[in-house]
Amino acid sequence: MNLIIGLILATIISFLNFVIIDTYFGLPEEPGVVGADNVGHSIKKRGGDLAGGFFQGNILCSPDASAGTLIAAIGVYVLGLEGGLIAAFLVFIGNRLCADPGYAGTTGALTMTVIVMVCSLFGLSPELFIVGIVIAIFLVQGVHHPTSTKALGKIAKAFGRYTKLE
Repeated sequence: MNLIIGLILATIISFLNFVIIDTYFGLPEEPGVVGADNVGHSIKKRGGDLAGGFFQGNILCSPDASAGTLIAAIGVYVLGLEGGLIAAFLVFIGNRLCADPGYAGTTGALTMTVIVMVCSLFGLSPELFIVGIVIAIFLVQGVHHPTSTKALGKIAKAFGRYTKLE
């Protein structure tokens, strides 16, 4: 497979995996940990969306589906299926250490393990997913917080997971 096409596909698949799972598990609705509340309100003060800010704060402060997706891709690259399962276990432990009550990170790691294993059969290697998820996380966290949080807020509204807090 062409490297550029493979990287684009891996980025899109990784982005969809972690954004859908994190949104489904309610990251935009409320801060799961204290730091997420601070991040969300700080971004809102700078013109961003509060629900998108909570989403960003939650993935920054606790291993949610973005971390699970990345760690699973690395685990599959290193050890195959067993590596992905070990990654999911480590993300589960990380959530408990952060006092995070959710399972978005573990779910993201498990789904990404399956996705990477299946896509590997069609020429999308785990290495492409490692780079793809880094790009996807950068798009959500690193480009421009007010703009990316507004996009995340729209996704949250579409899922019926927009915050009721203000």
